[in-house]
Amino acid sequence: MQSARKPAIRFRERSELLDFLLEVSTATTTTLDLDQLMANVAEIVHKVLPYDLFAILLYSDRRKELRIRYGVGHREEVVRNLAVALGEGITGAAAALREPLLVGDVRNEPRYLNTVDAVRTELAVPMTARGRLVGVIDLQSTRVNAWGEYDRALMRLIAARVGVAIDNARLYRRVERQNRTLKTLGNISREFSSILDLNELLSKIASTMHELINYDAFSILSVDHQARALRHLFSIRYDQRVNIDNVPLGKGLTGAAVESREVVRVADTAKDPRYIASHPDIRSEVAVPLIAQDKVIGVMDLESEGVGFFTDDHVRTLTLLAPQVASSVENARLYAEIAERERRMEEDLAAARELQRVLIPDGAPEIEGMEAAVRLRPAREISGDIYEVFEHKDLQTVIAMGDVSGKGAAAALYGSLATGLLRTLAPRRRRPAELMRTLNDVLIERKVEARYVTLGVLLWDPPSRQIVMANAGALPPMICRGTEILKVRAEGVPLGLLDHTEYEEVAFQTQPGDVVLLYSDGITDHMSPAGVEFGRGRLADVVRKHCALPPDELIGKIFAELDRFNTVAFDDQSILVMKVK
Repeated sequence: MQSARKPAIRFRERSELLDFLLEVSTATTTTLDLDQLMANVAEIVHKVLPYDLFAILLYSDRRKELRIRYGVGHREEVVRNLAVALGEGITGAAAALREPLLVGDVRNEPRYLNTVDAVRTELAVPMTARGRLVGVIDLQSTRVNAWGEYDRALMRLIAARVGVAIDNARLYRRVERQNRTLKTLGNISREFSSILDLNELLSKIASTMHELINYDAFSILSVDHQARALRHLFSIRYDQRVNIDNVPLGKGLTGAAVESREVVRVADTAKDPRYIASHPDIRSEVAVPLIAQDKVIGVMDLESEGVGFFTDDHVRTLTLLAPQVASSVENARLYAEIAERERRMEEDLAAARELQRVLIPDGAPEIEGMEAAVRLRPAREISGDIYEVFEHKDLQTVIAMGDVSGKGAAAALYGSLATGLLRTLAPRRRRPAELMRTLNDVLIERKVEARYVTLGVLLWDPPSRQIVMANAGALPPMICRGTEILKVRAEGVPLGLLDHTEYEEVAFQTQPGDVVLLYSDGITDHMSPAGVEFGRGRLADVVRKHCALPPDELIGKIFAELDRFNTVAFDDQSILVMKVK
């Protein structure tokens, strides 16, 4: 039994958490073996949440039950025989609710299924993928309250990634195909371009209220429905900002105002049992619910040292001002929330951009019998263009370049899916047409609305200097021989659109010195400020003029010409140049 005596890890910085989640993603996407994948998960979870017993239970939709697929610390007969129905035990309840369940002391939990008498804490976290239940990660400890809400939230993040990886691995075991996906963060929202800063707004409200009503203490609290508490957004006493503890929902005069949705005024706090004493000199209080879109979002609370200080006029004034205060606070809160989300998204996009740089690097790919260079220039933070080079043992090389519909994070995610599938399928399906057909079938199984991939695949044979190509809606390669641009036609339907699509192959015999150019439509569709396309003709002129240059220099000439045409790129731009030695 593994020791759970070490405390759980707390990540001090968001960057540390992102690094850890990247480690989780790496550990769950580097193997197709389900046993190894689960062992990796058990090891990585133990690093941050030490446990005594660990199990991954997988759900059978046919049998409608959970069974242990991988266990640490459990008796062999338990692993072999335990079957848990949805709703049964803590694991079954978590699976049924699709929510993590944390029980600090199982002795007080009637749903607990006792497999080891010494267990005290259990944390069950469901795993889902593509809207379906995959299974449950179950942690048990011999210590009471071994884990808290932070650990529950962390396990939710881990389970989200593990669920997808296990689902992919199980699917691969059934159909011998793998879905390797990279998750980055996407969908940048900029709905609010201008709104008052929340702190400035709250200070302004406080000062305006003091001009109208000479209070001694003023607070604005927001309702946290999930935590069942009122949280202090702003508090001031005797013209000094103060920090005050949060108030449980339903407690105190502020809680009464939330529950009744009406103003609560108390002339003498010493005679009202609901009053929560926060300062010995306070004698009267008025709490006004803040309602926005028929929902209580907070409370505005005023206090005074004078008994019976707040009058009917004060109440009328506060009642008239409360809707405007509520609307302003809610808008400012939303703005702050969006700003924080944007900051996190920028961090995630930066991490995704760096990860994509590693996965799809610029540089000179090594291709036997060819000199090559590649460059990718995204229109946004990350690119939807993809390219891969796979060398077989007999020196034959598969070269692929394509483009995902759309731009930005969503296109990059779908491109990562296609790239992962390419890496999995290319070693087993050498012929371009067969590779295209299989890749299309897999993408159809994972069909995403309005997403597809245009892709060109070349099989290069160095001894014969022959290229066999297949095309799925991509631009045909441009081949330059001397000062002539040779025409090669290969056509096909983009991947991920139609079932059971067949692809044709076209063979081309190269000669030493031939230049083969693969490029995305972001090159030819590049627009001038006047709305004129750069076009294949201008690209051919540049290639013909500089065909004798090394590949990296030729790419530089093309991009320089694109920038002269227009420095603003509206689509991802990618070029792969290969010169036959």
